[in-house]
Amino acid sequence: MHLTAVAAAIAGITLAVTIPAQAAPASPKPSARAVNATATIPVGSFPIGAAADPVTDTVYVPNAGDGTVSVISGRTNAVTDTITVGGLLLAIAVNPLTDKIYVSGNGKVYVISGRTNTVTATITVGSGLLPDITADALTDTVYVATGSSNSVIVINGETNTVQATIAVGAHPFGVAVNPVTDTVYVADQGAQTVSVINGRANKVTATIQTGAFPTGIAVNPLANTAYVTNSGDGTISVISGYTSTVTATVTIGGSPPGVDVDPWTGTIYVTNQGTNTVAVVSGQTNTVTTTVPVGNGPDAVAVMWPTGRVYVTNEVDNTVSVLSGGLAG
Repeated sequence: MHLTAVAAAIAGITLAVTIPAQAAPASPKPSARAVNATATIPVGSFPIGAAADPVTDTVYVPNAGDGTVSVISGRTNAVTDTITVGGLLLAIAVNPLTDKIYVSGNGKVYVISGRTNTVTATITVGSGLLPDITADALTDTVYVATGSSNSVIVINGETNTVQATIAVGAHPFGVAVNPVTDTVYVADQGAQTVSVINGRANKVTATIQTGAFPTGIAVNPLANTAYVTNSGDGTISVISGYTSTVTATVTIGGSPPGVDVDPWTGTIYVTNQGTNTVAVVSGQTNTVTTTVPVGNGPDAVAVMWPTGRVYVTNEVDNTVSVLSGGLAG
């Protein structure tokens, strides 16, 4: 898919959900199809994150054990490059409109060019671990969770400079953005809440109680809904972006760390380290419709839209499982 097509698609999402706050968009209803594991890709040591670029059909995986980033072709399911970054790498995000990749580590954010697969900048954002990172393509803004300082760091993607620091709940672990509404969601693991941030004002506008130890978070901009994994009680919390309230709780079982959502089908994918599976959840019914076996220690999950392919990092096996996408019921 070309850059202009992706820009048009994002703009189309904006138009699709720019409606009165009391009304919700209709859920997409394509025909159901099975979700299966189709490939296993060896990567570096202890792969702990994943991000997909729909423009280049490329997946990026940070390897915490050896300080590298594996570059995977979505067309061939093969590692095409390994980028040496150094240090402890924890999470990764992609801005498909600028072809930049952002990797968070220990007090630093590394900026990688998707054209050259080289580190082009290093941004120091303080000390301590940075467990998650996300990028808003429409505003060219990067948000970094900082567990040690109970805050979210806001980075200008054009200048690679810190623009703001926003106080959130205790031990923020996961962060995700809805680019349509310019809203950022932060999973505060220590407080067992989600902080909702207005991206225009850089201000927390709501605090939502979740399950035990919220860890991962993903947003469906078409449905204006956020999904939060609660690793302490084996559930996910479904959050309405219209009301900033939990509208459903879905039991996954085990200890689910990672989550992502396919906005076109409304299907949610949740990793489960207790069973070495991925739970496939219907966004229409908020129920688990199937589970798919993957590798040992599944952690992060990334959906490649619009193909619907799903990439899961298996941190114990040092592999990435590829799943065919589908609608969960």
